[in-house]
Amino acid sequence: MKKVAVIQDLSSFGKCSLTAAIPVLSVMGVQACPLPTAVLSAQTDFPSFFYEDLTSNMPYFQEEWSKLNVTFDGIHTGFVTGEEQINHIFQFLDTFYKKETVLLVDPVMGDRGEAYKLTTDPLLERMKELVKCADVVTPNITEVCLLTGLSYEKLHRYSNEQDFLKAIEEAGSILQQVTNAHVIITGINPPAPNPSKQYIGNMYVNGEKVFYHATPYNGENYSGTGDLFASVIMGSMMRGEDFGKSIRLAEKFLEAAIQDTSLEQIPEIEGVNFEKFLSMLL
Repeated sequence: MKKVAVIQDLSSFGKCSLTAAIPVLSVMGVQACPLPTAVLSAQTDFPSFFYEDLTSNMPYFQEEWSKLNVTFDGIHTGFVTGEEQINHIFQFLDTFYKKETVLLVDPVMGDRGEAYKLTTDPLLERMKELVKCADVVTPNITEVCLLTGLSYEKLHRYSNEQDFLKAIEEAGSILQQVTNAHVIITGINPPAPNPSKQYIGNMYVNGEKVFYHATPYNGENYSGTGDLFASVIMGSMMRGEDFGKSIRLAEKFLEAAIQDTSLEQIPEIEGVNFEKFLSMLL
């Protein structure tokens, strides 16, 4: 069985990060080996939560795993609390990132045009260095703006879908050229002539081709959907599937989970009802 080291936080509520990645990878036939960056009673959009930073513990995982002589087929990074954690990730890569290892970096730094409070300038600069090491990068719109300098405000002044997507494609191409990675930009919500018929999609850029696919959008921004998407991509890569198939599988899985969550009127911060649709990933 293939093993993936998953470096991100553990949030008890919100269905994100490790609580999203572990079940997805497991059902896809991959052993998820978590290295938690922080422990939270609930993800940070909740009005109140307990938070324990685990930066100082990260080297112990590397040390103990080295003693076991373990190897990883994949390494998947997500939410980090600061640039020091990225420094620890670089040390981790020095030990465990081999020629045959797939590194997926989900540069979790913001959403809806706003950087998270923990996203400082030093963290952003280290994240720009980390994505250069990646084989796959899965930023959302806000994160691709942070990584490339694209203005989120200017982007959302476009009233034409074609111009909007062209600007994102150009930013994706810049990121691809800098990283030489497969870039998948998630959560793209272009301007719609009819507000009642909105779409949300993902764009894939690999230096040779670009493709974009969208599905109907209900206007909700649920916790953990980016983590679930990235986890499906990693699981699919571990099975040797191509990116077109991987992305479509992730989209169908999330579309079903979001539709069910919307029907039950679950608050956005609680995440989506993905558990009942895990069989779609078999």
